[in-house]
Amino acid sequence: MTWLQQTVLIVLIGIGATAVMDLWLMLLKRLGVPTQGFDIIGRWVGHLLRGRLRHEAIGRSPPIPGELALGWATHYAVGIGFAAVLVVLQGPAWMARPTAHAALLVGVCTVLLPWLVMQPAMGAGWAASKTPTPFKNCLRNLANHTVFGLGLYLSAVLVGPVLTHPWPL
Repeated sequence: MTWLQQTVLIVLIGIGATAVMDLWLMLLKRLGVPTQGFDIIGRWVGHLLRGRLRHEAIGRSPPIPGELALGWATHYAVGIGFAAVLVVLQGPAWMARPTAHAALLVGVCTVLLPWLVMQPAMGAGWAASKTPTPFKNCLRNLANHTVFGLGLYLSAVLVGPVLTHPWPL
């Protein structure tokens, strides 16, 4: 598999996994389960790009122009990045023969980013410790990132066979 094929496959796996997570979040929202909007992530990233990492409460920080689009773009870029981490850890051959356990393990480990970086920086504390229901929020985060891991696997199963065949280029 060429470098180009590997890159395209990683991008598609990351996009697919992130889309699976988004479908899960949409389902939760329809069921009345609170979910965080991507505008808040865009606001945090927008302030981060302007040199401000930490907020007392990100919801009370000034809005950033285009924060919703920035949040969505960040969400998908991070998903692609985590797909790349999975392939680096497992090797490119994983894309041709994906395993669920590797994808789920990486998906579960991705919850460390919000618990240890994003939530503290946004004012929610380590692992949502400053929120009214930290344990419930952590379980919800863990479930969401487990679904992302499942999405990594499903995306690789769907697009891997198509892109691992020799290209006519």
